Amino acid sequence: MEKIIDFIKENKLTKPGEVIGVGVSGGVDSMCLLHYLNSIKDKLDIEVVGIHINHGIREESYDEAKFVLEKCKEMGIRCYKFTIDSVKLAKDKKLSLETAAREGRYGVFEALIKKDIVDKIALAHHQSDQAETILMHIFRGAGTSGAKGMEPIRDGIYIRPMLDVSKEEILDYASINDIDYVEDNSNQDNTYNRNFMRNVVMKEILSRWPNAIEAINNFSKTVCEDDDYINKNLDLNCLIVDNKTVQLPCSIFKLHSAIYTRLVFKALSIIGVNRDIERKHIEIIKNLALNLENGKKVKLPLDVTITKEYGFLTFENVYVEKPTLKKPNRCITFNVEGFGSITVKRVKTSMMNKGDNTLYFDYRKVPKDAVWRFREEGDVFEKFGGGTKKLKSIFIDKKIPVRKRDFIPVLASENEVYVIAGVAISEKVRVENVPTCFAVTVE
Repeated sequence: MEKIIDFIKENKLTKPGEVIGVGVSGGVDSMCLLHYLNSIKDKLDIEVVGIHINHGIREESYDEAKFVLEKCKEMGIRCYKFTIDSVKLAKDKKLSLETAAREGRYGVFEALIKKDIVDKIALAHHQSDQAETILMHIFRGAGTSGAKGMEPIRDGIYIRPMLDVSKEEILDYASINDIDYVEDNSNQDNTYNRNFMRNVVMKEILSRWPNAIEAINNFSKTVCEDDDYINKNLDLNCLIVDNKTVQLPCSIFKLHSAIYTRLVFKALSIIGVNRDIERKHIEIIKNLALNLENGKKVKLPLDVTITKEYGFLTFENVYVEKPTLKKPNRCITFNVEGFGSITVKRVKTSMMNKGDNTLYFDYRKVPKDAVWRFREEGDVFEKFGGGTKKLKSIFIDKKIPVRKRDFIPVLASENEVYVIAGVAISEKVRVENVPTCFAVTVE
């Protein structure tokens, strides 16, 4: 266990003055991590606090919470206790109980970080956990990023000081220091993926190859080194970042898979997605880029939507419901989320300047019941010079991405569209021989 402090310094896991919250279940791993970090807190100039989360799954969970609080008190460590309803969370979000418990747990951690109660969260993952994680990632179809396993520090928040420590070393430390801990009976329930990997798969592997855990971890380190080298030599200039979206040229998928796969993961990382994307998803994305027509989209885990738009793939991870809009046709200013601020005002025709981001129309030709709204089924638009087309066709002609079309305000009466904000005005409201008109500006 003594090598933990060197691992912390080598990977810069803590900074002087930080408050480190240790996730403590009451098991031997987390109890030893809590004890050891508390013993070296003065050397690292940190404060150590305990964080216990009752997932609300087992009856004995309440006894375990009491145990952790008592042990923290004995060690003079401040401890925060939380309870989450994993069963309800799993039902509401249609998740497995295992995934729901994890989401609830990390939700608590993130709340503590946001409220500045702690600066980092220390997790008790060790060598065996790392080996299990790597195999689980590989079996799920992850690429080199999955084979890298867990990082010493993730998102600058979650630290794993014991990744280089074996289970045997942890048990020895507990015995030498008389550290009490509790056994979680659910660890024997092999319906959970992690338990099945640990109790069945790894047990069989180790019976044949006793050094398998060390070998898997060494393999992971080699993969890390190779992956880091390739990532450092990627040209990221092809990624176009705009607010909550990232665009990637479809032509990238004609390059080697080692390049486009990493660029996809980079795009996903930029929009905040760092897990649950597997090799099969990369193939789906590649097929979208090279074989499907413009406007097609695919949906991936974690609310990720990827749309093909005129030679680019657009990555989004937040679905925004179409807002409502109903504004009268008069001088007015209003905001549309995701589009901009629209100003409608009366101007002299002689002051018209078609060089700026403004459209001009004759308000006298617009029916009195016309309103500003979003597009609807059956909308039509008459182009300058004549010729009526469906509004959808106008958007296609103007190469407006599908994801933006529902958020563009239009001035319409029934299904006749007279103005498309920031895009075009209809032939039916063309400005001709009048002293004043309406100007529509988008900012």
